[in-house]
Amino acid sequence: MIQRFDVGARLSEMAVHQGVAYLAGQVAADGSQDITGQTTQVLAQIDALLARAGTDKSKILMCQIFITDLADFPALNAVWERWVASGNAPPRATVQARLAKAEWRVEMVVTAAV
Repeated sequence: MIQRFDVGARLSEMAVHQGVAYLAGQVAADGSQDITGQTTQVLAQIDALLARAGTDKSKILMCQIFITDLADFPALNAVWERWVASGNAPPRATVQARLAKAEWRVEMVVTAAV
């Protein structure tokens, strides 16, 4: 059985199947903020989605991060390191990419155990 959350015409924000939660790419609701603000927003959205699936950030299996400017990497890491569950830092990849909207500075895709 596949459980989908916030299903739209184009995508679902999350799907849960066989004990794994797959999150869609999460971006900041307020794109006017800098990388610190946008990263904080994205991580809060991830927390909220994981809670809805009955899990949390300590169970993240993988995180893929897309940033528009590699100069933002240190500031992104500073927010990430305050947020990540101590002793449970997941495998992670960070790449530079052009995102769908020019104001977005970061997008994260998470997979987590439920």
